[in-house]
Amino acid sequence: MTQKTCEFCKIVEKENDASIIFHDERAIAFLWTKAIVEGHTLVIPKVHYENIYVVPEDEIAHLFKVVKRIAVAVKKGLNADGINIAQNNERAADQHIFHLHVHVLPRFVGQKLPADNEIFEIGREKREETANKIKAAI
Repeated sequence: MTQKTCEFCKIVEKENDASIIFHDERAIAFLWTKAIVEGHTLVIPKVHYENIYVVPEDEIAHLFKVVKRIAVAVKKGLNADGINIAQNNERAADQHIFHLHVHVLPRFVGQKLPADNEIFEIGREKREETANKIKAAI
């Protein structure tokens, strides 16, 4: 995958639509359209790095500072009972888009995560409603 074809690079370049929750000069957080749970947020570096092995240490440190900030906002904004944070590297680890990204998942007591075939698309209106709740908590 190259930067020109990368789905996430296209979000950074504003070529693809996204419900953006936060961005700074180095990272961006947005709601994922193929959600495991409502509020499923991705945090990515703006620079294209395929995985954790190649990202410079100062970039990964900054990225995880943003991840923490987003995790707190997702928990507060959605009144979640907890947060899962996941980061996959390579196909064997279930990485599907080869631009480094971190999943922030709000969780609720008793909630089960769906199987891969139960992942659902969240429409733009619902994503914006959810994004506004999280943004208000940042």
